[in-house]
Amino acid sequence: MAIYSYKNLRPHYNTSNFLADNCAIIGEVLMGENANVWFQTVVRGDVNCIEIGENTNIQDLCMLHVTEKSPLKIGKNTSVGHSVTLHGCSVGDGCLIGMGATLLDDCEIGEMSLVAAGSVVTPRKKFPPKSMIMGSPARVVRELTEEEVRFVSTHYKSYLSYARDFNDPEIVKRLD
Repeated sequence: MAIYSYKNLRPHYNTSNFLADNCAIIGEVLMGENANVWFQTVVRGDVNCIEIGENTNIQDLCMLHVTEKSPLKIGKNTSVGHSVTLHGCSVGDGCLIGMGATLLDDCEIGEMSLVAAGSVVTPRKKFPPKSMIMGSPARVVRELTEEEVRFVSTHYKSYLSYARDFNDPEIVKRLD
């Protein structure tokens, strides 16, 4: 893994976090307990702060960045799918952000919401809790059912298990 300070801004993480060996964590990045960042992901808090909540997973190939005016905040118990771009936005607790989605500056995703794969959330757009959000530009298509809310808000648990496995040298061994 590549961990960088930037202008005296340092990432804050601990042994409970899984950080894949080829991810990059840069600048002011605050990671909650058991947060995990997967392969080839870039978390670049160089001009503002990035907060990743406890138990949250940032899956492979994600790009997280900020602007000088817009920090990035991801709540706890959230799953950010493969190849997602989050840029200076806010994601509530217990959300699922689908693969390849793009969330732009100052948008807000309410807790326990699902952003469908490939969606593009435009700047400053705000969505209420328990929303099914999809499209380009993204819009609320309906409120999530209680069963969907349970699925979305507990999806993170599988990645907690994967992170434990990847931190165990008896289970995962690097072969090169």
